[in-house]
Amino acid sequence: MANFNKVILAGNLTRDPELRYTPKGSAVVKFTLAINRTWKNEAGENKEEVSFVDVEAWSRQAEVIAQYMRKGRPFLVEGRLKQDTWEDKNTHQKQSKLKVVLEGFSFIDAKGPEGAPSGPDAPRRAAAAPGAAPPAAKPPEGPEGEAPPVEEDDVPF
Repeated sequence: MANFNKVILAGNLTRDPELRYTPKGSAVVKFTLAINRTWKNEAGENKEEVSFVDVEAWSRQAEVIAQYMRKGRPFLVEGRLKQDTWEDKNTHQKQSKLKVVLEGFSFIDAKGPEGAPSGPDAPRRAAAAPGAAPPAAKPPEGPEGEAPPVEEDDVPF
């Protein structure tokens, strides 16, 4: 049977990311996303629930997240579920917890000057943004370096 383990979440950071390094020098950052869900119940009242999801990122991604992300910022993560298990020191009971191991991410609200995306993945986000126009191509040049004359269309708009 085939297996598939993929998670995509968008939420807000509940605290500043915690960056640490392993004894071998690999960067690891841990943070928690708060993901809100709102709906109307049978009586028409607005209801809300919040889910808190722990996320772990490694290597260069961990360093970038620690550098740019802060508590309250919206963030989109893509990754896989991983279950950690351990034995409680006091009760000697087995404990477990699901977390997301980050494989990709996007800064949701990062805006640079005049609303342009900024940050380390700005070109990718700008190209993927809805309604984003491709970069303007240089118009072809005619003889003597001049641009050719613009032709008119019969298009009514």
